[in-house]
Amino acid sequence: MRIHTGEKPYSCEVCGYECNHSGDLKKHTRIHTGERPFKCEECNCASKDRSSLKRHMRIHTGQREYKCQECDYACKQSGNLTRHMRIHTGERPYKCMVCGYLCKQSDLLTRHMRMHTGERKYKCEVCSYACNQKCNLKTHMMIHTG
Repeated sequence: MRIHTGEKPYSCEVCGYECNHSGDLKKHTRIHTGERPFKCEECNCASKDRSSLKRHMRIHTGQREYKCQECDYACKQSGNLTRHMRIHTGERPYKCMVCGYLCKQSDLLTRHMRMHTGERKYKCEVCSYACNQKCNLKTHMMIHTG
């Protein structure tokens, strides 16, 4: 019922986060405490919630439960399938507010925006070269490393 009324009676004492289930608040507080009670039996990974551990376990099992209906693509996370499906649908949900550039992934829009802002996030530690894409810095480094 709280979903329909919008009532959120549980709130975090640290940051003010509000939710409508006590379990959600308990999971949220682990962000502040660093508690990770869900341990992987295969490696030293630990998670703050059961679903994150389940997602992690796919690394060890190789399970790819998300399958594309259009081709043979399969992946371990639903978000990867959503992104993949844009190949088939042509959807480009991310739009640059400066020039109207459209793209399929948010990180591509972030990288594109650096052209407009002039930000040069990647800097060479050997010389004064700076660029806005990591791949350009890697190419540049060949000058120094051969």
